[in-house]
Amino acid sequence: MQVKIQQLFNRLTSFVFAVILGFLILGILIGTAKLFLNLGGLLTVPEITGTYKLIITDVLSLFILVELSRSLADYFEHQRLQLSFILDAGIVFALREIMIKLFNHEIMPAEIYAMSVLILVLGILRTATILLFQHEKKLLKQLGEKKPA
Repeated sequence: MQVKIQQLFNRLTSFVFAVILGFLILGILIGTAKLFLNLGGLLTVPEITGTYKLIITDVLSLFILVELSRSLADYFEHQRLQLSFILDAGIVFALREIMIKLFNHEIMPAEIYAMSVLILVLGILRTATILLFQHEKKLLKQLGEKKPA
């Protein structure tokens, strides 16, 4: 009975992630198409920064969608969400917010400090996941060498 429930859970989780991944891919495609359609606005708008703000925001948003879709696509290979991809998406999101607010001259010093601390913590966590992965790989290699032939 326990095995059937686990299999049902795994299938349901895979289905839900596949649907989410499908929506993310659709969002990336639509976002890319809109990005190219907005390029015509560069020629028609008299000021330079108006359209560039939208394009920069759209490009940075697409980066976040790509990072999230990488995380979900990797789930199907390893049957687990990897923290490193989620942290990458978080770092990209925080950088996106800072860049947009800086570009629009709408950020306060306290926000810069808070977002900097957030990026620092996310960066430390990201570095820790890399170090932990390397350590885990080394331990597995050592265990593989110690097995009798």
